[in-house]
Amino acid sequence: MNSSRHIWKRWCVLLLGTILATSVLGACGNASGDQQGSRLKLKIADISTNTVFRVAKNKGIFEKHGIDAELVNFATPAEGVNSLFIKQVDVAFGADFPLLNAVSKGDYSIFASSGTATDLSASEWKLFVRQEIGSAADLKGKKLSFSRGTFVPYLWDVYLGENGVALSDVELIGQGGFDEAYVALKKGEIDAAWVYGAVLNEKFGALAEAKELSDMSKTPVRLGTGLIALNELLEGHREVFVQFLKALDEASIYAQAHPEETADIMYEEVKQPREATFKDLPKNPWKLGFTDKAYAGLQGQKDYMVANGMIEQDFELNDKLNLDLVREAFPERVIDLK
Repeated sequence: MNSSRHIWKRWCVLLLGTILATSVLGACGNASGDQQGSRLKLKIADISTNTVFRVAKNKGIFEKHGIDAELVNFATPAEGVNSLFIKQVDVAFGADFPLLNAVSKGDYSIFASSGTATDLSASEWKLFVRQEIGSAADLKGKKLSFSRGTFVPYLWDVYLGENGVALSDVELIGQGGFDEAYVALKKGEIDAAWVYGAVLNEKFGALAEAKELSDMSKTPVRLGTGLIALNELLEGHREVFVQFLKALDEASIYAQAHPEETADIMYEEVKQPREATFKDLPKNPWKLGFTDKAYAGLQGQKDYMVANGMIEQDFELNDKLNLDLVREAFPERVIDLK
């Protein structure tokens, strides 16, 4: 009898140990957004021309700030933002349009601005048109490209309106990205496209069938870029996201101070020509915060999207901003919401 009781006790101890071990292993798994000891694993949406995330990962800056980062590459920032819906990534960055679209549909918050809504950055958005087009007025009745899910329809509306052409006077052609626009412009399937970045500007500029007509700095549109994540993740890992913002700021400063090394990183990881990095880098320094200009840009574009049916249900912008994290990281760079 005593022998049976002893065996039963040993079996219970083994079973309890197995349950505890399984629980511990489950808590330390590698799922996206999981805490791993003192580090948080984050899947971050990126594009091949953005230096900040790659420098932060390559130079160990993410790790230094307690983040186990995995970069997931997309053709455009808008695609990265949309991937939040299927939980392919945890954090994304993008322009006002995809950010507002996302927060209007789900439990997400914009939690910082990159501070890149400048005239210099805007000048990198070039308008390429077919050779026969001599002015904006010649775009009437033409087929104009836009990348789906981006702010470009808004840019077209503003640009055309300033030149006496209504949006209803043209045909907007939605495309999957710049490569698709390049082929379509070359073949004459579209008549104009907005393009961003040194690599693409050089590529489109080399087309015999096209020429540069203008750039975005000649319009009132300035492209705000922000960071977005699920509210549950932001609220559950507050201090980690404060460190995340500090890591990005440190990476931006490092990239600007070390252009040669940054160009090497971009070439090694995504094969971006070093000359393109040298051209893009000084025009897009990130300075994490949230300014009056960032707020005005979001509010203006939200109003436009609501008025044009792009956002079905209007909302208060302040309800979709979580500035506590960036205010803790950089208090002098954040406005007070009214």
